[in-house]
Amino acid sequence: MTRTSMALDQMTIGFLDLLAKKWGVPKSEVMRRAVKRIKEEEDMKDQCPKPLKALDWLQNGGGMTVQEAEAFRDEVRAEREGKRYWWEA
Repeated sequence: MTRTSMALDQMTIGFLDLLAKKWGVPKSEVMRRAVKRIKEEEDMKDQCPKPLKALDWLQNGGGMTVQEAEAFRDEVRAEREGKRYWWEA
């Protein structure tokens, strides 16, 4: 472990104390958990595609082959046909 010092405002210190008491851990453990969680969230953001890249992927089939798309379309069409009421025919 490495000891370090930092300046925190009163509100942050209050939150830190509250969480430490609630979780029954030292304040340093609260800080470790917070930093770890933020790092994991940032890593997830980095792995997500940018909106335009995601749109391109979807418009190019979203990973489906032409045959898979046709089979899916036929399946959906058959399901819709099966649920029609007599007056819709």
